[in-house]
Amino acid sequence: MEALHIREEQELAEERNLSSFAMKSAHTKGRLHPEEKDDIRTDFQRDRDRIIHCKSFRRMKHKTQVFISPEGDHYRTRLTHTLEVSQIARSIARALRLNEDLTEAIALGHDLGHTPFGHAGERKLDELCKDIGGFAHNEQSLRVADRLEKDGAGLNLTFEVRDGILNHRTSGKPATLEGKIVQLSDKIAYTNHDIDDAIRAGLLLPEDIPKQAVDVIGNTSSSRINAMIRDTIQNSMEKNDIIMSQEMRAVLYDLRGFMFEKIYAGAVAEAEHKKAEKIVGDLFAYYLEHPEKMEGEFLRLIAEGEPVKRVVCDYVACMTDRFAVTRFRSLFVPMGWNIY
Repeated sequence: MEALHIREEQELAEERNLSSFAMKSAHTKGRLHPEEKDDIRTDFQRDRDRIIHCKSFRRMKHKTQVFISPEGDHYRTRLTHTLEVSQIARSIARALRLNEDLTEAIALGHDLGHTPFGHAGERKLDELCKDIGGFAHNEQSLRVADRLEKDGAGLNLTFEVRDGILNHRTSGKPATLEGKIVQLSDKIAYTNHDIDDAIRAGLLLPEDIPKQAVDVIGNTSSSRINAMIRDTIQNSMEKNDIIMSQEMRAVLYDLRGFMFEKIYAGAVAEAEHKKAEKIVGDLFAYYLEHPEKMEGEFLRLIAEGEPVKRVVCDYVACMTDRFAVTRFRSLFVPMGWNIY
């Protein structure tokens, strides 16, 4: 089959059209394992596609964002959160003439390693794994991409996407502006959509939102997100950085603090989190004692020399909420006897 040269044309278009601050795909630092270039897609486009088609991406549709196993159809999951982060990040990247493909790939992959039951599951695994370095979902997301996907072969992503996934948390220092966009977009997304979900759940009223924030960015989710995106674009134009104005950053962190106080660490959430931590802890203990009960792909990791405790951590972290609950019931809840 005759070779196509579409990728080369796209790389030239990036050189012509993107900002001098953008990360061009032709200048990637490369992959963990060198491989042939695709003749249609750039390296960052290939990374995006690999993430979308991997099992961990699909599992996010059944993983908690904030509310554990919500009854309604309209609450966010880890997957819908990821898509909202991607949309916000792409809007910023496009306006600043940065690399939208790289931005999208980082955004779509940033939560691949999240646990069942959201941050409650993450806290429990971190507690259980202190002796092997602890657990953090950003590090696990990179481990999923590098080691766990494709039966241990990994996705073999580029350095820039891997760096953005690893450094998307507040403490991270992304190497690219595209990574910085995702880091900020993650906060914009979850702060605003978690408020929306809390109102839908009846845990907040619209008038509960701090007035000083409403006065600056409005009283609807769309107006708040739009104001934060516009502010970020305006303050980052022609700069080698991604920044908000001091006023907008103060509003964002005030809203985050408000949500931590009222929702994330509130009485309703804490009661459910204790149940979730019990499930995660008991499953972890069971599989640590009976690692042979895990699926074959995880047994292969042990056979290849991975520490058993690390693989058990991988196994539990990969579970969806409903799989964890089902497995917990089958292992620890007595079945009813049908006696005639």
